[in-house]
Amino acid sequence: MSAPAAKAPFLPWNRPSIGKEEEAAVLGVLRSGWLTAGPNAAAFEQAVRDALGQQDAFAVSSCTAALHLALLAAGLRPDDEVITPSFTFCAAPNAILRSGGVPVFAEIDPATLNLDPQAAAEAITARTRAIVVMHYGGQPCDLAAFRRLADDHGLLLIEDAAHALHAWRDGQRAGSVGDLAVFSFYANKVITTGEGGMLVGRADLVQRARLLGRHGIDSSVWQRHGTRSTADYEVTVPGLKYTMPDITAAIGLKQWEKLPDFTAARTAIAAAYDKALAGLPGLTLPTVLDGVEHGRFLYPVLIDPVPGRDRDRVATTLREAGIGTSVHFQPVHRLATYRHTPHHLPITEHTAARQLSLPCYPAMTAHDVQRVIDALHALWS
Repeated sequence: MSAPAAKAPFLPWNRPSIGKEEEAAVLGVLRSGWLTAGPNAAAFEQAVRDALGQQDAFAVSSCTAALHLALLAAGLRPDDEVITPSFTFCAAPNAILRSGGVPVFAEIDPATLNLDPQAAAEAITARTRAIVVMHYGGQPCDLAAFRRLADDHGLLLIEDAAHALHAWRDGQRAGSVGDLAVFSFYANKVITTGEGGMLVGRADLVQRARLLGRHGIDSSVWQRHGTRSTADYEVTVPGLKYTMPDITAAIGLKQWEKLPDFTAARTAIAAAYDKALAGLPGLTLPTVLDGVEHGRFLYPVLIDPVPGRDRDRVATTLREAGIGTSVHFQPVHRLATYRHTPHHLPITEHTAARQLSLPCYPAMTAHDVQRVIDALHALWS
């Protein structure tokens, strides 16, 4: 009697790709004796700043920290309005509230799932101070349209580029157009430092954020270690502690070098999905516009509900088959903190009820990709 076939290992929705280069970099920092923000954080800032052609960059402890600092640097006054999508993670709306502002949720484009420029324009009032756009899944929003909209109304444009570390639209790189832009290096992002983020943009705003992000002290501890007394500092504003330590930055530098290869691997997986899943009834695959180089953080599909098969049932069945998925996102305006204000966002709600993210990351093998494809075909058979 033959032994039963071994069960395939669980395929998670995401798995980071960490190699010997990152391990060696961390060990080098540990042996250096300098663990907090220092030369590696400065080098990481320079690498990102130069790649984007931005004026300045500040490496911080998370993308949420970068969003908070961006809004603090913008100088929001109480009840200033900030337009943003509801079809996003709660970090940006939370940061708006914690900076004294009021998030105003506008509708998304049904093809790209990004904030719709026309909907944002219609949401502008005399109290509007800024627009926070988000590049959903790695596809940049209409950067040119939002830049014009912000300039025409005297608004600050902030790019939430957490999904779009290596993405372009019409020749403009995500993170290079806004007055400020934020990036995420969270554990599941295109590159990771475990936790971490970056704020880039106009030098005056980033410098204000840098001051606010290191207790309001007018110089970094690394600067004081090198050329100034550790006691030689002044606190010019009441700040916070949001700096990125060198252990984290050392990982980030190695991951940044791998970013093009990581994105290429994700793009190849997306192409395999596109070819194999096209034509399944009620399954809408991601739209990639002409002129877009997609960052491919997500491979988000939309599943039309029919008897016996909807988004949640598909996710459950895939999990039972050993395949992880995720949902991006529950609309923020339906979360408890934000329900007090009525919103009419039918495209957002229709999309959120049907969206499912399939595994799409460099550590996947061709066999892994085929497992996902076969499992979906079995569900549709």
